[in-house]
Amino acid sequence: MGRMWCWLLLVVTLPALAVDYPPVRPGRSVSLPADTGAHPGYRTEWWYVTGWLDDEAGVQRGFQITFFRVRTGIGEQAPGRFSPAQLILAHAAVADAAQGRLLHAERSARASGLLAGAATGRTHAWVGDWRLEERDGVFIAEVSAREFSYSLALEPSQPPMLNGRAGFSQKAPDPRHASYYYSRPQLAVSGEVTVDGKRHVVTGRAWLDQEWSSELMPEGARGWDWVGLNLDDGGALMAFRMRDGEGRALWSAGTLRTPGEPDRPLAPSEVSFEVLERWRSPRTGAEYPVHLRVRAGGRVLELTALMPDQELDSRRSTGAVYWEGAVRVIEAGREIGRGYLEMTGYLETIRM
Repeated sequence: MGRMWCWLLLVVTLPALAVDYPPVRPGRSVSLPADTGAHPGYRTEWWYVTGWLDDEAGVQRGFQITFFRVRTGIGEQAPGRFSPAQLILAHAAVADAAQGRLLHAERSARASGLLAGAATGRTHAWVGDWRLEERDGVFIAEVSAREFSYSLALEPSQPPMLNGRAGFSQKAPDPRHASYYYSRPQLAVSGEVTVDGKRHVVTGRAWLDQEWSSELMPEGARGWDWVGLNLDDGGALMAFRMRDGEGRALWSAGTLRTPGEPDRPLAPSEVSFEVLERWRSPRTGAEYPVHLRVRAGGRVLELTALMPDQELDSRRSTGAVYWEGAVRVIEAGREIGRGYLEMTGYLETIRM
């Protein structure tokens, strides 16, 4: 899910035309590499990269970059570089414990093909000089912001992981609420990160998600919790739950990768999230679980945050405030991996 569901609050003055968005249906398998590019007919789509980095001094940081493509339903009768029919939005962040808070930035633009866009047939999304692009089998992520910048190469070490049923990922009891969704766990990372004007050479591991859909969030859902975890033995876990206003799970699912075994889709009964400790944001007042116990496929994992303050306020672009951060994975008292945790709907219901 990386961004298992996209949220967007569009402020526009033009009336939206009735748009026939294509549905997500079971039986249509995700096909790679053809599906790694954009699917502009669908309402929303995103490419979502998260990971942990180790620099030359052994300092650990998290990083994230997300590109959203949104079909607005506006201006499709008048295509061109100024048409708002397709928008590209981007979020980027660095989690640096020495800073004590998440460093983040955001951008948005019309998909003109010049300033911003998302290619079909291959991974390539950009806004200005921010980009995520596949070249000769390696993903390149580049971001330049006021407080940080990075240029990273992410090389696959494993096959893609199709979530749900061959990439059909259900989000509610009604299968109408679903997306097409695959993950690329265990990406080997190398490159450079600059924080506070200091350049660092880094290596690490990352996770890439791509997901697209036309459906809105299920009725009664307030938000979701999602994890993408790279395990030290080469395994991986994607798991999520959709929550109602009382914090109860409306739907849960996941995919567990164990070395030497087929990827295992996890049913709702096999996935649960238990809150162990919360942190309250001094800026928004939202309370987020920063220490969780996740049960998935018979495994019991505890997630502890690299630092509590990894709240991302994107009200200038997507309209959402959420927590998205680097976490350590503990099993039976021992650290066995690292990954990312995303939590939405803790300040207010996500508007879709």
